[in-house]
Amino acid sequence: MKIAKDTVVRIHYTLTGDDGTQYDTSRNGEPLEYIHGNGNLIPGLEMQLEGRQPGDVFTAVVQPFAAYGEREDNLVVDVPRSQFDADLPLSVGMKFQADTASGPMIVTVIRLSDDTVTVDGNHELAGKTLHFAVEVVSVRAATAEELLPTTAHAGCAGCSGCGSGNMPSIGCSGCGCQC
Repeated sequence: MKIAKDTVVRIHYTLTGDDGTQYDTSRNGEPLEYIHGNGNLIPGLEMQLEGRQPGDVFTAVVQPFAAYGEREDNLVVDVPRSQFDADLPLSVGMKFQADTASGPMIVTVIRLSDDTVTVDGNHELAGKTLHFAVEVVSVRAATAEELLPTTAHAGCAGCSGCGSGNMPSIGCSGCGCQC
């Protein structure tokens, strides 16, 4: 069976940047499983998986516009430290969900001072060209139950932002999780 809309696909992948830095891999565990054609992967990778079948091994290069977009300077914001709970130990690299005018957003603390916490709302891979080494492990038709909007994808822990430990491209916008 070939990969098409509403098929359940299992892939092994390794994700690297232009400089060869490895960002993520499934090779140390189970293959990533997702339902194809429902926005569960970044568009550039999903498009390159279309029509593939089990046993296919290939590389995919995905430009920022088809992945996490370009970096946006306006998503780096200085927030007064007084806006944070005084008992909350803050550190550079800490991630949390912030409520913004356009809805909830995952932000990362990138700088701390006595008066200010600088947060970055860009995805950590925004602005980067992504290189995937992919092996298609299996493809099957999704069941009616799997296609229901409340069905979680494989490996989902019902977490905020769908941080199930799977590939960072899976997000609650398409996975159907009740996050």
